[in-house]
Amino acid sequence: MPKTKVAVTVDAALLDRVDELVQKRRFANRSQAVERALAETLERLARTRLARECAKLDPREEKALAEEGLAGSLETWPEY
Repeated sequence: MPKTKVAVTVDAALLDRVDELVQKRRFANRSQAVERALAETLERLARTRLARECAKLDPREEKALAEEGLAGSLETWPEY
């Protein structure tokens, strides 16, 4: 995936913590640390949004939709 350079303003104390992680070789450099933090945050936000959307669903309605068509004859189902 191609990389794009950006300039950001970061709190000095936060940057100190990132530099400590780089010094301890947890990350190769600041860019890698920031990229990983951004990616993980975006993934977490996506999961949170999915949970919020799922919470809007009516379980009874979803069950009825899932079972739709299952009430038919069992003879039409293949034997396993």
